[in-house]
Amino acid sequence: MRYSGFRVIKEALTGHKGWTPAWRDPQPKPKYDIIIIGGGGHGLATAYYLAKEFRQSNIAVIEKGWIGGGNVGRNTTIIRSNYMLDGNEPFYEFSLKLWEGLEQDFNYNAMVSQRGILNLIHSDAQRDAYIRRGNAMMLNGADAELLSAEQVRREYPFLNFNDARFPIKGGLAQRRGGTVRHDAVAWGYARGADSLGVDIIQNCEVTGFRIENGQCLGVETSRGFIGAGKVGVAVAGNSSRVMAQAGMRLPIESHVLQAFVSEGLKPVLPGVITFGAGHFYCSQSDKGGLVFGGDIDGYNSYAQRGNLAVVEDVIEGGMALFPGLGRVRLLRMWGGVMDMSMDGSPIIDRTHIDGLYFNGGWCYGGFKATPASGWCFAHLLTTDTPHPTAAAYRFDRFEKGRMIDEKGMGAQPNLH
Repeated sequence: MRYSGFRVIKEALTGHKGWTPAWRDPQPKPKYDIIIIGGGGHGLATAYYLAKEFRQSNIAVIEKGWIGGGNVGRNTTIIRSNYMLDGNEPFYEFSLKLWEGLEQDFNYNAMVSQRGILNLIHSDAQRDAYIRRGNAMMLNGADAELLSAEQVRREYPFLNFNDARFPIKGGLAQRRGGTVRHDAVAWGYARGADSLGVDIIQNCEVTGFRIENGQCLGVETSRGFIGAGKVGVAVAGNSSRVMAQAGMRLPIESHVLQAFVSEGLKPVLPGVITFGAGHFYCSQSDKGGLVFGGDIDGYNSYAQRGNLAVVEDVIEGGMALFPGLGRVRLLRMWGGVMDMSMDGSPIIDRTHIDGLYFNGGWCYGGFKATPASGWCFAHLLTTDTPHPTAAAYRFDRFEKGRMIDEKGMGAQPNLH
């Protein structure tokens, strides 16, 4: 079924009796050409592009829970491509361009809203750094605009411009950035992949890999063995646990990242803002709630809940930037498990096991990368060569000293 305004009118006039399930609930086959482990945004996008762009067939996505129950439904919905390093910026710009045409591509309202993102400047040194970043963005084809304090004030008059410790001196804006409805991204990719013949198998946990003579032959699951010609793993914060079943130890740690939503408000925040003197980012959802977050919890964890010390730190950052936040009630909070790599950048690469491929280490960048991650992983699975925009995302960069350390924090995953 193709969605359209005419379809909505027809169903409204006929009692809404013609709607069909968004995707099937198939039983697993004994063997597939390609299995994707992980039914989140990246796994579903990979399956979708495998079928649509690379003309692959006999594909399955295996998810231990339900579609949309992991990080794809637990993030703060921001999309952007305001990176600086050559290893990252072309990839994230590719992703942002895919976001811009995504809804028409997979025929689903993902609520892509390019309302813009603004990184605030609080010192002269930070202005110099943002000028450099903006120039790097434009060299890679992205948009960037340096704003003065007065220009920022016209757009966001309620911010604390005269704070003695953190005065706002301007900002770096990317007008094409914005937000996307996270659940709808999972649903749209799932529906699109299913319509192309991909089997989406929920409630099917991978319990091991069948590996013989250095070749991955398939996966052991809670619903039995499923054979595969190739297996791609895209399980975010559970990457280390899943890949350990194949005998691999990854250069990744798992940390919980908390997110928060306030009560619904009238429109107050026109775009996405980030605090340059601390780690706080905020946007306003279409339902009126302020959606915000900050640092990860510093300890390793697989829990989807966080610590109150980080809650306090996030709220302090928000109050320093946006004092009016103190009059708003917090509605709910949750956590997602982040796969934090050693240099803060992802990995999309083959493993030393034939037929086994890995996509992970996304740190904070997972949601915004969803379309490009799926496209580039599908390219790798089909051709056994990296996509040009993801050529730097290799396992061996740590061995060869080719790290992509966007924040300059070194080998400390908790700081990226």
